[in-house]
Amino acid sequence: MVHRTEIESHLQTMLDVGRFRDYGPNGLQVEGKPEVLKIVSGVTASLALIEAAIEANADAILVHHGLFWKGHDGRITGWLKARLQKLLAHQVNLFAYHLPLDAHGELGNNAQFGARLKLVADARFGDQDLGFIGAPAQPLTVAALAALLQFRLGRAATVIEGDGRLLRRVAWCTGGAQGYFEAAIAAGADAFITGELSEPQAHYARETGVAYFACGHHASERYGAPAVAAQVAQQFGLEHQFIDIDNPA
Repeated sequence: MVHRTEIESHLQTMLDVGRFRDYGPNGLQVEGKPEVLKIVSGVTASLALIEAAIEANADAILVHHGLFWKGHDGRITGWLKARLQKLLAHQVNLFAYHLPLDAHGELGNNAQFGARLKLVADARFGDQDLGFIGAPAQPLTVAALAALLQFRLGRAATVIEGDGRLLRRVAWCTGGAQGYFEAAIAAGADAFITGELSEPQAHYARETGVAYFACGHHASERYGAPAVAAQVAQQFGLEHQFIDIDNPA
């Protein structure tokens, strides 16, 4: 077993938490029992994940989307009360890492997502260098990349085809990174992959010729938290279990 402060210190250093301007607190969000034997990882600190982690006898949960975000009014009511009540009653620690977990060059969401598509970044782009860009082993058609995404993620992406060019440079940024599309275009991408699509991006794709793939926020961010938690488990000799709570988003 290991003390929760050792886990947090290790993650703070490994994920270089201090360099990010983020939308909420990174690190230990809810304090549970001091000693940790088992860690459960998941995408979001939903009530379903918390209950599943308790059922699995976890002492700690590590997620990408935690409980607290800028702009929250601070009241502990409704869904937030229910989640906190479960964590506190069972003394389960909650660790949450948002942008640091996206950005890590080996274990983060973007690196792990790219690895599943056999894409390796040779450059970064966008605010805080969160966007990844690289060349596939050979140029891809839009249809081939769409098929690969469906095969790897188990769901069809929403695709705006652009001008149909071969995809020699592919950029990606998992989750709700539709606002990075213009930076991806400026970085020389032939295609951009992210989780979500908003209204302006369809027009940008049609007008610039750069293909756009929206493959699901949750679907694109299932890989960083378990990779990081597995590394923590190996480092400290802990048990680890990834629990994926289905989400159509």
